Amino acid sequence: MPKSDRDFSLMHVGGRVRPSGRLWNPSADVYKTGEGWFVKVDLAGICSDDLQISVSESRLHIRGCRRDTFYREGIVYHQMEITYSRFEKTIQFPCPIESAAIERDYRDGFLLITLRCS
Repeated sequence: MPKSDRDFSLMHVGGRVRPSGRLWNPSADVYKTGEGWFVKVDLAGICSDDLQISVSESRLHIRGCRRDTFYREGIVYHQMEITYSRFEKTIQFPCPIESAAIERDYRDGFLLITLRCS
């Protein structure tokens, strides 16, 4: 199987398959609202309890890991296109957001973050 730079393929370890150590960077949309900011991050297949969200100065940091929960012993994959590994996303805002109230929701594969600035 040829490798390319956009491959995040799985590594074979002792006859098993595990996520590669490479980070992936999920897509995000950022909207300015009357109260602050709204951020939507494409994170299908992520357990929302495993997400880490932090704010520093004017940056929003999101970290986590997507795991293949359907993997079973004795199964050999035929085609793998979904990236299973750790991810990080940092979003730079044009103003400080450290004091913003943060609300988060996870719906239909999207992490939804509302930042209410005072």
